[in-house]
Amino acid sequence: MARAGLFFSAAGRVHPAYHSPSFSILLLSSWSALLVLSGRYEQLFTYVIFANWILYAMSTASVILLRRRKPDMPRPYRTFGYPVLPVLFVLGAAGLVVSTLFKSPRESLLGLALIAAGIPFYLRWKRRISG
Repeated sequence: MARAGLFFSAAGRVHPAYHSPSFSILLLSSWSALLVLSGRYEQLFTYVIFANWILYAMSTASVILLRRRKPDMPRPYRTFGYPVLPVLFVLGAAGLVVSTLFKSPRESLLGLALIAAGIPFYLRWKRRISG
């Protein structure tokens, strides 16, 4: 992503001697340490799983939308049980997200805040690429 201009350029550098993304490793390690020190395991688990289910639902819904909007596009992968299984999956994922919102509202809202924290970065890099 960094090499494509969609993330901090430093994250795209590779160490000349070790051929590893050393800055990226330090960045990810720092972020992980911050999250680990900020709460209990259950809270962190809820943040991540909650966000994952939102993204899983969005990914599956995008398959449905893409197939409707671009029916002539090549389909190298066939979706098993399409459209019934993807729709059921999206509904199930939405149910899990709503259930988590009610069961763990604080952690769910913090998970949403973590996702939302990326929006300014996305808009900045999107503007940089298109402009």
